Amino acid sequence: MDQQSLFNVSPPQWQLDDQGDWLAARIAFATAPFGPYDYSIPTEFETTLKLGARVGVPLGRGNRKMAGYCIDIIGPQHPDASTVNPAKLKPIANVIDAKPLINASLLKLAKWISQYYLCPIGQVIETIVPTGVRNQSGTREMLFLSLADDVIKNIGTLKLSELQKSIIYTLHGTVQDWTARELAETVGCTVGPISTLRKKGIIIATARRVQQKTHEIPAEKRIDNLTLNAEQEQSLSAIEHHIDADTHETFLLHGVTGSGKTEVYIRAIQKVVQYGRQAIVLVPEISLTPQTRQRFRARFDRVAVLHSHLTAAQRAWHWQQIAAGNVQVIIGARSAIFAPAPNLGLIVLDEEHDGSFKQDKAPRYHARDVADFRARQQKIPLVLGSATPSLETWHLAQQGTYRRIALEKRVLDLPLPDVATIDMRVDFEGRKRFGPINQKLRQEITKTIADGGQVILLLNRRGFSTRIQCPACGNVESCPDCSIPLTHHNIGNKAVCHYCDYGIPAPQKCTECNNPAIRFSGLGTQKLEANVTAMFPDVPILRMDTDTMRKPGSHEKALARFRSGEIKILLGTQMIAKGLDFPNVTLVGVVNADTALHLPDFRAAERSFGLVTQVAGRTGRGEKGGRVLVQTFDPENPAIVAATRHDYIGFTAQEMPQREELGYPPFGRLARLVIRGEIDSKALQTADKLAEEITKTNEEFGLDVRVLGPAPAPVEKLRGKYRFHMLVFSNQPNALQTVIARVQSSVKPIDGIQWIVDIDPQDML
Repeated sequence: MDQQSLFNVSPPQWQLDDQGDWLAARIAFATAPFGPYDYSIPTEFETTLKLGARVGVPLGRGNRKMAGYCIDIIGPQHPDASTVNPAKLKPIANVIDAKPLINASLLKLAKWISQYYLCPIGQVIETIVPTGVRNQSGTREMLFLSLADDVIKNIGTLKLSELQKSIIYTLHGTVQDWTARELAETVGCTVGPISTLRKKGIIIATARRVQQKTHEIPAEKRIDNLTLNAEQEQSLSAIEHHIDADTHETFLLHGVTGSGKTEVYIRAIQKVVQYGRQAIVLVPEISLTPQTRQRFRARFDRVAVLHSHLTAAQRAWHWQQIAAGNVQVIIGARSAIFAPAPNLGLIVLDEEHDGSFKQDKAPRYHARDVADFRARQQKIPLVLGSATPSLETWHLAQQGTYRRIALEKRVLDLPLPDVATIDMRVDFEGRKRFGPINQKLRQEITKTIADGGQVILLLNRRGFSTRIQCPACGNVESCPDCSIPLTHHNIGNKAVCHYCDYGIPAPQKCTECNNPAIRFSGLGTQKLEANVTAMFPDVPILRMDTDTMRKPGSHEKALARFRSGEIKILLGTQMIAKGLDFPNVTLVGVVNADTALHLPDFRAAERSFGLVTQVAGRTGRGEKGGRVLVQTFDPENPAIVAATRHDYIGFTAQEMPQREELGYPPFGRLARLVIRGEIDSKALQTADKLAEEITKTNEEFGLDVRVLGPAPAPVEKLRGKYRFHMLVFSNQPNALQTVIARVQSSVKPIDGIQWIVDIDPQDML
């Protein structure tokens, strides 16, 4: 059955000119073998096959039927015509989609992602097009009626009753799609006469799948525009200039927390909507989408929200509405960058520094860079907003590639909160009662609650205890498939691996020596919740992490309870650290600022600085002001010191020279190769071979590419496979892709060994 039309894409001019000659389609697959491969286009498909549509083709010697995507149509005048031998091509078996799944702009984007991130284009297209759209989720098959050819011309010669003529003239006189029931109701008869005309061949019924409307969230209460301060006005004016001129510019909206960046986004989008265009707004956390959605629904009539809690049918419905141009603002996490907006006028990335904008499986794209390509391609502005921009974005702004516009003051001239550190070494060395909440922080929580304020406590580690160890033999209970200690979860009393979800009942004795004195140590959000509840038994407390926010709507309900004042203490992981705006929060406590500070990752300091700065920004947004206390064992660390001072410029001055000296981004381009297999020696053998081939290929092309490694990955074993990794550096554009693509095609892996390529990696573990 043909896919419901999503786009009206005309065939290329050369295709129309060469109808009398041969035509070939270049077909890519989402699974191995990925292709692309060329197939001849039979005459009956020459006018129906479009770029971006799926087709059925015979593959291999056995001619097994495969569905693939048409990514190019080639004729004698095509630049690639010389690479095609029409006489040797197998013909396409059938066309699956009457209209393409993606438009020409998204297909061009898919080709760029495939080339830049070294991923098969079929996989890229399947990432762009949601599963619900491909599977026609939320649709049902319906029969639509039309007249056979020349019926009106020959109606005088047909033996028809007046009722039958009325049916025919009603069909002929309108352009709407008619079902038998709708036509019968309009004419004022039963479906019997219509069925008779179908049997005579006068009326033809065509089956099509139709998207069913899903439940829509009611609009929020409308609010007026807020008054902008001078900095916001200047920022908005700069963005609106390019909206008015239909020109591209990438802006870094660098504003301290609480400086009113969202209001600038909204006002810029209002200008876009005035021109009849659409905007995409990306947010890093699903927890931000309820609050962001409420703000935008209160200002715009038609807002679509895309996130992982949508059903396939809901996502397909939104996709259809966006593609039809019926949506003004599209809000979502990273995959929303692929929204099929036909009249796109602006893209916004809020909290652009956030690591969740990078996908961790193929295609390993970064939404920020995809947004930059799409904005350039469509000649529209891109706004990257952050209080703590990524160093890559900051460097491009310093070079002038991006345009920085600053918001250095909070709205209403509210002061930034006072931030102080608590040196946890004092408690430890003094052998005081050691718990997750220092006495100073406990006193401040007590005072805040007594004064009618609210508290946010950040601990970026979930679970109850993060280490299960035997004091007798020293054994640490670890995942058998990963080189990772198990985390104790109090709910269900189980020990879980946070990498592969392996789980067992919490051990009552050591699995090595049977000693019953096993210890549960370390701190996760579950244990923090238990401790805080014991300290403040009469205070309503809520925990937000991935363990508690699994159900659809859980984020909205949790934040609504906190906003209403029902919840006094909100604690959780990084999902509560950014974007949230609650004026009654007067105290923020960072329970352990060192969680990620010393990981073997060159971005560790940047992430720690950003997290502390962002969570500190959740307080002091009302008249009561705010205070931040940061518990740390390393208070002199430059990242911690800079965060306590809200000093982004000072942090970059400290961090940038170190990056430049080592050639790390933003001063060099980086790729990471991870080689994995069940036998460590074979994995290492493959890793060595890859490093050798990269070096050899680099010399062959005369490029500037260097290899660091291979070496065991920091997480040496994951899901039962040993892992080795290497870093590949270059200062030349596209050099990494050129060399690695050649090596990918030339090196055949040993059986059971796999490797992945991550361009611009964010995760070094």
